[in-house]
Amino acid sequence: MTVPPREAKIERVTNETEISVEIKLDGTGSYNISTGIGFFDHMLEQLSRHSLIDISVKAAGDLKVTQHHTVEDTGIVLGEALSVALGSRIGIRRYGSALVPMDETLTQVAIDASNRPYLVWMVEFQRPRLDDMDTEHFKEWFQAFSQKGGLTLHVQNIYGENSHHIIESCYKGLARALREAVEPDSRALNTVPSTKGTLGENSLV
Repeated sequence: MTVPPREAKIERVTNETEISVEIKLDGTGSYNISTGIGFFDHMLEQLSRHSLIDISVKAAGDLKVTQHHTVEDTGIVLGEALSVALGSRIGIRRYGSALVPMDETLTQVAIDASNRPYLVWMVEFQRPRLDDMDTEHFKEWFQAFSQKGGLTLHVQNIYGENSHHIIESCYKGLARALREAVEPDSRALNTVPSTKGTLGENSLV
């Protein structure tokens, strides 16, 4: 059975940001990212490359005021695009996990693409900033992405010292876990991966 194209384009305009996102789940990991925050762009590029999801992000925000709006809203729109591309979520593997080392750092990420959003964030940084980005904004992005993407998402930095390595391992771990979770299951392409028969906010299994 041929799986139909799983793609989405979402645009969101507010008084604080203008964001356009395009994704293709069954891609090659190609990306075109521009948010005005260099380090953030680098993390989203890692997400695309290691998940093999094609991602295009164009974001313009009130960066003279704060990075918070741009980072959070990008997570919102990217999560919405993911959810739209997944559709009914029939035939996906649903679960994914990754254990990612980066030099002295080790991070574990686990996903349930259940359409019941929840974030567990067990990550601490030694520095308040990484290059041009405040480290406190990373949790906000993961929170927004998991909520709008319909993901139960657990991110745990098991150990590490370098803040750059810690957050990059989080994004790479997310990418690898996401790649596994959204991949079509060739043995169950017409099946909802739940005994409930549906994946949604009221589905408990």
